[in-house]
Amino acid sequence: MEINEILAIAMFSTFIVLLFSGYPVAWVLGGVAMIFSVIAMASDLWLDTWIGIDWNYISITIPRIWDVMTNWVLVALPMFVFMGLMLDRSGVAEDLMSNLVRLFGRIRGGLAVTITVVGVLLAASTGIVGASVVLLALLGVPLMVKNGYNKELACGIVCSTGTLGILIPPSIMLVMMGDRLGLSVGDLFLGAFFPGLMLAALYIAYILIVGWLKPSMAPAPEDAEPVDYKLVWNVFKAVLPPAGLILAVLGSIFAGVATPTEASGVGAAGAALLAWSKGRLDLKTLHDTCKETSKTTAFIFALLLGATAFSLVLRGLGGDELIEGALTSLPFGPTGIVICILLATFILGFFLDWIEITLIILPLVAPVVANLGFDLVWFTILFAVCLQTSFLTPPVGFALFYMKGVAPEGIQVGTIYRGVLPFIAIQLVGIAIVFSWTDIVTWLPSVAYQ
Repeated sequence: MEINEILAIAMFSTFIVLLFSGYPVAWVLGGVAMIFSVIAMASDLWLDTWIGIDWNYISITIPRIWDVMTNWVLVALPMFVFMGLMLDRSGVAEDLMSNLVRLFGRIRGGLAVTITVVGVLLAASTGIVGASVVLLALLGVPLMVKNGYNKELACGIVCSTGTLGILIPPSIMLVMMGDRLGLSVGDLFLGAFFPGLMLAALYIAYILIVGWLKPSMAPAPEDAEPVDYKLVWNVFKAVLPPAGLILAVLGSIFAGVATPTEASGVGAAGAALLAWSKGRLDLKTLHDTCKETSKTTAFIFALLLGATAFSLVLRGLGGDELIEGALTSLPFGPTGIVICILLATFILGFFLDWIEITLIILPLVAPVVANLGFDLVWFTILFAVCLQTSFLTPPVGFALFYMKGVAPEGIQVGTIYRGVLPFIAIQLVGIAIVFSWTDIVTWLPSVAYQ
């Protein structure tokens, strides 16, 4: 093994170890890149062997960082974050919940179905997992527990449904993936549309089956009111605002009228108008939303800058060639290699956040998959569906922490962990479906712009 390959392995291993040190990930990425740049140049001098990194190569970092900061695609990130946070404060979700509960309340599992439907609408209009999980937990879990629902089922449906926001467009994860791989964000949004809805449908099917087989886990409320025209009209009025916002954002992208960046501005303005129409928009709300948007955006861009430096040094050491050689040497064939990548991604999701995996792992494996002849949009969405499980898998499943932070008294960590297990299995089924039927991803992008 050559010295540059040893350094590449040591660099990646150091990054993984330092993630558990508690230091901010952005500083870990940038710091490891700087340290191994110095080691590589020192090794070049001491060993009189060309490793591939010198001052000229390192200086490329500056224009790379400049490209990140001037990338118009990434302007969509703060706009979508603002849209999600503002919509969270608008009161739209509360109206949806109260009316849909009355509509679906007469069936077994109806409250959980309501949570899923509201979660899908939130996912398609916010894309912020933390906000979705917290809001659904505050609104739905006490209501389900009060009506005799199994606590594990209640926690599981809230955590899993809340994670749909990272997949269903407009998704900030897909924006970052498109930027890292040079893919059309619009194509990724189109490709993720059906897989996201499919997962929601699988959740609902599971809830209804549980309600049918074990009525005690998801009973129908005893005092449910009958469905009449007035109730249907109230539900329509509650659904109309978020549906209109979704249509304005995604419809403009899918129709080719606006780019994702332009549509993100429409979404941010639309969310502010919804909050104003509900009487929830004041200076304090605007200040808090802008402050939280700035913090989230700064966090994401710091990671992008650190990942840019890390990836540049790792490639200079031949890390991408090393990974490509390791994957293509596997005795499984192209399909087996993709399965191995997905399995590794699923395991990494137990310990790493989706941002680190998106910024570091995806750009390294995607070229290998493309060279094997697979459609890169399909693989990226498949990777995203697999990565969604990282929010549910302990010990670093962020949806579990969000849930525990606002869970009613009496719900323990073990209850939440047991509750998400069936939904992790459902997501694995979803991955298998997307893997087996590529048209679920590729059909809509292929016909959207014809």
